Amino acid sequence: MHNFVNKTKPLNHYTKMKKLLALFAFAGMMAFYACGPGAEEKAAAEKAKMDSIAADSAAKAAQEAAAKQAEEAAKAAADSAAAAADTTKKKEEKK
Repeated sequence: MHNFVNKTKPLNHYTKMKKLLALFAFAGMMAFYACGPGAEEKAAAEKAKMDSIAADSAAKAAQEAAAKQAEEAAKAAADSAAAAADTTKKKEEKK
């Protein structure tokens, strides 16, 4: 009969506490997960995303406008330099 005796150890105090702690930890994680972002927080995140996109597109438009203005200024400077060179050439031809 000795071989058929239940050889598993009874749960001692520390094993019970470990299982209880694991149960509470799991329940806490599930509660934390269940209390995720609400509708207001999701709407605020979406609004922040849209504001960021709008700010980026405004900055890009301003950058393109500045580049176009710089290009026009360079073209105007080149035209005035060409006109000055042409005027100087005409003056030399008259002499």
